[in-house]
Amino acid sequence: MVRPIGRSFLNAEVKDLGLIREKSSESYLPQMWDDGIGNKGGISMSRTIHSVKPYFPPEDIEEVKEVVGKVLQSGMLTNYTYTRNFEKQFAELCNVRHAVAVNSGTAALEIALRTIGLKSGDEVLVPTNTFGATAAAVIFAGGKPIFTDIDPETLCINAENIQKYLSPRTRGVVAVHIGGLICPDIKAIKEICGDRGLFLVEDAAHAQGCTINGEPAGSFGDSACFSFYATKVMTTGEGGMITTNNNEVARMAQVLRDQGKDSDSGLIVDLGNNWRLPEVNAAIGIVQLKRLPEIIEKRNMIAKYYDKELGKFDCIEVQKIPWNIVDNYYKYVTFIDRDISRDEVKMKLREKGVRCGDAVYWPPLHLHPVYRRLLKTKEGDFPKAEDVCKRMLCPPLNSWMSRDDAEYVISKIDETLSEI
Repeated sequence: MVRPIGRSFLNAEVKDLGLIREKSSESYLPQMWDDGIGNKGGISMSRTIHSVKPYFPPEDIEEVKEVVGKVLQSGMLTNYTYTRNFEKQFAELCNVRHAVAVNSGTAALEIALRTIGLKSGDEVLVPTNTFGATAAAVIFAGGKPIFTDIDPETLCINAENIQKYLSPRTRGVVAVHIGGLICPDIKAIKEICGDRGLFLVEDAAHAQGCTINGEPAGSFGDSACFSFYATKVMTTGEGGMITTNNNEVARMAQVLRDQGKDSDSGLIVDLGNNWRLPEVNAAIGIVQLKRLPEIIEKRNMIAKYYDKELGKFDCIEVQKIPWNIVDNYYKYVTFIDRDISRDEVKMKLREKGVRCGDAVYWPPLHLHPVYRRLLKTKEGDFPKAEDVCKRMLCPPLNSWMSRDDAEYVISKIDETLSEI
């Protein structure tokens, strides 16, 4: 059984995860590792620190190889046993009744919104700093996205902004968990939606295994949408998942992902699409899901070290994570002073082998050409998002990183800032 990851896990003994306590620090740090193809960690052999590196230890690669062979021998290559098992285990992680696997987080969003039955003129509130798929899915599902500003400290939509942008045409809200941080206002947002008869969809593309007050991402909305794209903390290469406690939403999602076909009668009952997840991807997801607690633990260790060291820089503000939230650190977020060019810092760090992650997000959606055209948005519409997203710097954080890697990153940030 896969259980939600809470603070008790993060404070637990971690010797079984191949970690050690440094005498000079209270944080746990990775020992040496070898990925089986000649790349060693601990004391880095390479001076390129990547922002993304999927976590597949050698034994997991061997397990995946074995499972792929079993899938191919079975002749059942899509939407079968491994998919069902992946769905069951992911539902347990999120503490919900249903999980429906699909072939991308984008598909998950469109399906979740299609189950609502949006009509022309129906408005859906969406924070402006999110991935393009969030707003596009609203349009493809028949509605109109209405952008909101954000809380500049959390980068998330909050209750204040929802109240500000509500109208008689509002049908629902998409709350986006940004960078691994569950929207801290999610309970208040859920209450607003309940009081007004609005639907709530969680865009949890970044939030696998994250919790708030011990409650997992994916358990708050009428439905929630996860991504398992190659950059995510756990990956199936391509893939996504819809979670819900609503039996009808789950049934409709299963129909829509399979070309609108009813599984009992075989008849086409709705206009669906080919959104099925292949069995091989589902099998990889099961292997990754077993590793998720370890992945989150490792990422939190590096984040803790970054918190300590980056907090010493006057020109860098580290995003504060509320005590009651377990963040998977899909992104490690900092904000650089306005009089320093973020792009110049990133460029110089790249030259030194430090590959910063993309900001979440720059530019925010209302500044992209398609939404300027479709929604008539313009610069200045959402000043808080524009300010913080422009200053966002995300030092590399991947699940293979060692203390030495993190020290190298900090030293190159220090060096770079002294040059500017």
